[in-house]
Amino acid sequence: MIELGFEFQAMASDCELRLVGNDEGTLQHAAQAAIAEVHRIERKYSRYDAASVVSGINAAAGSGQAVPVDDETAGLLAFAGRLHALSDGRFDVTSGVLRRAWDFRAGRLPGVAEVEALLPLIGWSRVAFDGRRIALPQAGMEVDFGGFGKEYAADRAAMLLRHGGVAGGYVNLGGDIAVLGPRSDGNGWRLGIRHPRRDDALIDTLELGAGALATSGDYERFFEADGVRYCHVLDPRSGWPVRHWQSVSVVAPTCAAAGAACTLAMLLGERGLAFIREQSLPFLAVGPDGVVIRA
Repeated sequence: MIELGFEFQAMASDCELRLVGNDEGTLQHAAQAAIAEVHRIERKYSRYDAASVVSGINAAAGSGQAVPVDDETAGLLAFAGRLHALSDGRFDVTSGVLRRAWDFRAGRLPGVAEVEALLPLIGWSRVAFDGRRIALPQAGMEVDFGGFGKEYAADRAAMLLRHGGVAGGYVNLGGDIAVLGPRSDGNGWRLGIRHPRRDDALIDTLELGAGALATSGDYERFFEADGVRYCHVLDPRSGWPVRHWQSVSVVAPTCAAAGAACTLAMLLGERGLAFIREQSLPFLAVGPDGVVIRA
């Protein structure tokens, strides 16, 4: 058995495949197919691509016209609806409009009125979606798949690798990791969980031979103003960043499930770990005081 690594850029992230198999040619071919799949999903659902499905849906907002969607898009929209229900509305794919107020690269703190002006544009419950067509009722509304797009792409890439004859390995899309099998020696992969307050340190490592690992935290995109940390995880009800967990990491059978669980835990605040426990998923969380909680 041999192991090969492949690095690439996608979804504004450093990405990597680490693959195990009997034949180098098979691994090379499978890797190219998996990378192409990640790029396909990025093009199809990027809000920055005017030709994407998401851009088409958003362009029709307020027009009174419903936009037909294919089965893949319908499945993702249905998933978004389930997450909205599970989180009591805290996970909302229409909340991407808040980026108009929050610029984490510039580190600019928006005014209260600026944020509040966007809140009427948020609300999955107002969206008309029947499983085949979607309509955003108000001009300026948007859907944004950024909350689960990378995790979905990681799962899709892992599936293609399995079908392509890859015996083991993992897909790592900017820290969202789908594991499709163990190393060539039969051991699991050692995966590190970054310390949320120290760029050069890990808070823990775990060995995973199958399944997936995802992490959400207040350190991924943030800035500080007057001693307060403002992170990119935004509560759609208020328009302001969450301020409880430093990070939450979850292990689940799929990357989409792991990513959803850790993101919902961040949004749910103090109730977040109870939610993960209800799903019977292993997790590691770092509280506001830096204390590590494992289960």
